[in-house]
Amino acid sequence: MTGGRGLPPVPAAVTDVVERVFATVGEVHQAALRPQARTGLRHGGAVLGDDVREVLLRPDQLAVGLGLVVAPRPERRLPLRLEWWQVDPDGGHLHALEPDLRPTSLGYYDYTAAEWFDVPRRTGRRHVVGPYVDVHGTGRYLLTLTEPVLIDGEFAGVVGADVPVRRFETHLLAELGADRTQFLLVNDEDRVVLSTSARRLVGGLLPPGQPGSGPAAAVPGVPWRFLPVDDGTLLDG
Repeated sequence: MTGGRGLPPVPAAVTDVVERVFATVGEVHQAALRPQARTGLRHGGAVLGDDVREVLLRPDQLAVGLGLVVAPRPERRLPLRLEWWQVDPDGGHLHALEPDLRPTSLGYYDYTAAEWFDVPRRTGRRHVVGPYVDVHGTGRYLLTLTEPVLIDGEFAGVVGADVPVRRFETHLLAELGADRTQFLLVNDEDRVVLSTSARRLVGGLLPPGQPGSGPAAAVPGVPWRFLPVDDGTLLDG
């Protein structure tokens, strides 16, 4: 492990896996800054090439979805739009995500209000959201990792990646190897991101004042904390 030197084993391993996903997000970001992509962002044309979506087909890829979500510019007649692809977990086929972005529709999806879009827009920093059930795509518990895209100093949208919680967990436990302890990862809403305890399920809220079996530790790079527990119900990865 390289990303979390000096940290306890679990937070260090979490940081490493998170940085691995953000490396993929960084590839999408670089693609969005190509000259042709910049033109597409300014004038409403295509932005990302086929090489970007094919990143999802790499055998070691954690993400099941990735792409660019564009900031609308009504004054320039540039509406909501996105270039986001998902990979079919069964057949490995790629398909474009096509939510309903028509403001007059009953199923209208205004992504500008979503945390994964709004926080990078306001802060200029990358962000992690989840776990949540993705009702607009895969239907699984997901983590979404995003970072802002700036063109000539102006916010142009976000690039990001979706990672299933189960896949994140599998890779994290592989990083830990034999160094297995019972623990929870909890986000800033006290929602369980990952659990090796059968008594705490992913997506559940931690009861107020819930103590751990040891001191909690912040996880660098994400709004999560590590909480050791000891209830005798260690889950297998």
